[in-house]
Amino acid sequence: MLCGPALEAQHIAAGGPPCDAAAVAVRAAAGDERAGRVLDLWLDRFGRGIANVVNILDPSVVVLGGGLSNIAALYDRGRDAVARHVFNDELTTPIVQHALGDSAGVIGAALLTVASGRTRPGT
Repeated sequence: MLCGPALEAQHIAAGGPPCDAAAVAVRAAAGDERAGRVLDLWLDRFGRGIANVVNILDPSVVVLGGGLSNIAALYDRGRDAVARHVFNDELTTPIVQHALGDSAGVIGAALLTVASGRTRPGT
């Protein structure tokens, strides 16, 4: 429901032209009403999903990763959507973008490889 292909499919289902998820966000920011409605629905789903995590686990911080974490609306309108669905009167949990960029997975895999003592393939 919140992945890139889902956002793309929701845009197409709403009658929009085929385009990737980042383009849907750009179109919405530029004033495209259809893309704006699709992004609004997507942000509401994001808010409900993250609010469930906050309500159940009470994390110190929510770190967003992956390509869609580059959508700027997640950090203002998305945060507002989360705030509407948390149990508290106020959302105090920070929602932040990853610090390592799109290389986080590769860096993590490298660190696991080094930590396990396997520095060469097959060892």
